[in-house]
Amino acid sequence: MDQTATLLVSELPPDFAQWDELLALIRRAFAYMDGVIDPPSSAHHLTPENLKSKAGQETPFLAVENGRIVGCVFAMERADDFYVGKLAVEPGLQGRGIGGRLMQAVDDLAHRRGKQALELQTRIELTANHAAFARLGFRETGRTAHAGYDRPTSITMRKVLS
Repeated sequence: MDQTATLLVSELPPDFAQWDELLALIRRAFAYMDGVIDPPSSAHHLTPENLKSKAGQETPFLAVENGRIVGCVFAMERADDFYVGKLAVEPGLQGRGIGGRLMQAVDDLAHRRGKQALELQTRIELTANHAAFARLGFRETGRTAHAGYDRPTSITMRKVLS
């Protein structure tokens, strides 16, 4: 039986109110980065209020399994692409294709809106993420530094849509 048979991936419903639960998921999913990436993750600055505001400006998708939020991703529409951010999957459920299903939802949205590409940034230190995004069709297009850093801290990756 497919392990994700009970998994539902959909856009955030308009009446969504589980902001604390969503924030807790993001923090759990990003916790492994603590002490690994410099500067620390922007997930530390999220609150239920600014997460709700982010959802009002971007298109969020949720992965829900048996009534529990197990993943999310946010897609910000730009002129010719979508910027993908805050992809998070419950740590104990990673490796089951949930992240891939969330990214497919963003890919489908981009196709529906006539966009040419998806773009994201991942930290220099997170080499497993680089490989995972490469398997999804993303290629490195640049490196940038956070304010105050004289070395690259992030890799920009882009997926051109067919």
